Amino acid sequence: MFNALTKTNYNFPGQTHVYHGKVRDVYSIGEDTLVMIATDRISAFDVILPEGIPYKGQVLNQIASKFLDATADIVPNWKLASPDPMVTVGVRCEPFKVEMVIRGYITGSAWREYKRGVRTLCGLTLPEGMRENQKFETPLITPTTKADEGHDENISREEIIAQGLVSQEDYEQLEKYTYALFQRGTEMAAEKGLILVDTKYEFGKKNGKIYL
Repeated sequence: MFNALTKTNYNFPGQTHVYHGKVRDVYSIGEDTLVMIATDRISAFDVILPEGIPYKGQVLNQIASKFLDATADIVPNWKLASPDPMVTVGVRCEPFKVEMVIRGYITGSAWREYKRGVRTLCGLTLPEGMRENQKFETPLITPTTKADEGHDENISREEIIAQGLVSQEDYEQLEKYTYALFQRGTEMAAEKGLILVDTKYEFGKKNGKIYL
């Protein structure tokens, strides 16, 4: 039986740094390149579980790789190559300190807050009388902070710009990319009889250019 890959300890030529995340290990090669390995580790509620699931990393990496290829006409992305099912090699960018969450339906944490009587979500006002799993008339972007440790926190568009986390110009571009990516994902899901309920996108910047 294939053993789960839960740890990596490589030493690539030109390697300058390694970061071990909850699921992915990222090796820096020189100043411009990253090697990201999707391991078989399992993370739940910000806790890494003791055992992994064989092939989980391959599945995660190949899903990401497929959708990066399928949306390259919408936004430039960091991927250069995927030389192994668990590995992506790409452009090193300076990540934006926000994550672009977009929701097509009211479910999950958004519904739990709504059920408690909360009618604002990341600065957006929600209408009365919504039902669980109801589709929004227009998908909502509900960004979060990008925490190095612990939980990401909801934040409004206005707060992001006011706090200088992202410039207004860049944020407006991130919004455009997010809507376009979600539309493409919705169409691709529908082709397979699926519904894209919600997702998140993370972006970075290098030499003045925004990458997914």
